[in-house]
Amino acid sequence: MAKRKTIRTIPRERAPVGEQDPQARIRNFDEVTLRFTPEQAQLEASRCIECPRPVCTPGCPVGVDIKGFIAKIAANDLRGAYDVITQTNLLPAVCGRVCPQENQCEGSCVVGNQLAPVAIGRLERYVGDTAIAEGWSSIPYIEPNGFKIGIVGSGPAGMACAADMAKAGCDVTVYEAFHVPGGVLRYGIPDFRLPNSVVDAEIRNLEKLGVKFVCNTLVGRLFTIEQMIDELGFHAVFIGTGAGYPSFMGIPGDNLNGVLSANELLTRCNMMQAKDRGFDTPLPIGARVAVIGAGNTAMDAMRVCRRLGAEEVHCIYRRSRAEAPARIEEVHHAEQEGIDFHWLTAPVAILDDGKGGVRGMRCVRMELGEPDASGRRRPVEVKGSEYEFACDLVVVAIGTNANPIIGQTSKIKLDKRGYIATDADLATSLAGVYAGGDIVTGAATVIKAMGAGRTAALSMKKYLGLRDSDAVYGEPPKPEATLFGLDPAEHNFVRVRTA
Repeated sequence: MAKRKTIRTIPRERAPVGEQDPQARIRNFDEVTLRFTPEQAQLEASRCIECPRPVCTPGCPVGVDIKGFIAKIAANDLRGAYDVITQTNLLPAVCGRVCPQENQCEGSCVVGNQLAPVAIGRLERYVGDTAIAEGWSSIPYIEPNGFKIGIVGSGPAGMACAADMAKAGCDVTVYEAFHVPGGVLRYGIPDFRLPNSVVDAEIRNLEKLGVKFVCNTLVGRLFTIEQMIDELGFHAVFIGTGAGYPSFMGIPGDNLNGVLSANELLTRCNMMQAKDRGFDTPLPIGARVAVIGAGNTAMDAMRVCRRLGAEEVHCIYRRSRAEAPARIEEVHHAEQEGIDFHWLTAPVAILDDGKGGVRGMRCVRMELGEPDASGRRRPVEVKGSEYEFACDLVVVAIGTNANPIIGQTSKIKLDKRGYIATDADLATSLAGVYAGGDIVTGAATVIKAMGAGRTAALSMKKYLGLRDSDAVYGEPPKPEATLFGLDPAEHNFVRVRTA
């Protein structure tokens, strides 16, 4: 019988992982962090102490059996590890790269109480990359049930919902406004963090489940949500359009030429191939760029500008580094690449060069006061600290809002912020229509959006009267609660039309 592992018996340090040299990588869009070698993966897997009651799995928004898949890696059964992960997450190569594991599974890891936590994200990426290289996929036997499901948006929430509904036997169609599927995974994350080839591979796995992607289709303009139910014949619809409508600061000069949102910059670069030779996608790049904000999107925008040839790239953020919402790893990589950070600094105006362009910004120094509603210390202006900062391009990365098209073209109920209102089951005010991800919560993480997609799929299956294999052995209903012997949860719905 194997001896139980403890903190004292496992390797104390994380397995090292390679990175591109900073001076080399600012000239290309290749991945910065390299994948584990088999030896590194084995070493890192050996650091899991196999907790009897692992707390890492509850820390994962989609509930991946982390202890189970790491045990498979330790046993050198990578196909088995892939099968364990894909029971709940069909995008391991994506999530292993972009999930904020430090705040989720790794943040809950017991090993992290005394040592560096197990590198769960890197192990997940290792398994996902191996699966892509080997052509693996997890396709269960699927018995068609005759239900048609419409998914609006092909981002992480839409893909997760589509996968679960396809596995349940539904005929699933995903509508995407852009010319290629992937949503924010495609337009919002640069190749040096998430290569498009990885997104393509994960989408192919969804297609193997029978999911159909229809691109260049803007729901709300070509047809409405109500028409999907009433005219196109969908029995249930999921809205996962994300929150890609950019916010601006509303300060003087933010309508000048040379001011653009991080979303626009990244979309033109990532999806419209402005970074590649032979494409005439317009993308203004200044010599001295200022990016306002310090989240992951801001880090991506700064590092893209660096690779596109900007001589100087500056981060302008009104709080300190400790309050920056970006992942620690992303801030570290940006610093390595020569990004200049101006902490506790806020712009109050963007300055006109006299020709409608940008010549600089007027900024003020800030200091931190008491915590605000976000739990972070509120920035307070230092009186008399105003100064001018020279730049010729300003990129705004201070957050996003819900795109208003769905709300403007349907009778679906919105909350006071303009996001789609749902109940705890992610049901909207329209019967048979569900929503989840950023369009409900506001901007969040990829894995939380996937969790919402899976929650909505569970609710949709209940609505359609489909038995969920994860809940087959739930508590039986009391006899008096049944109707002709049927569980109320399995009653179906009939659509009645009146003249």
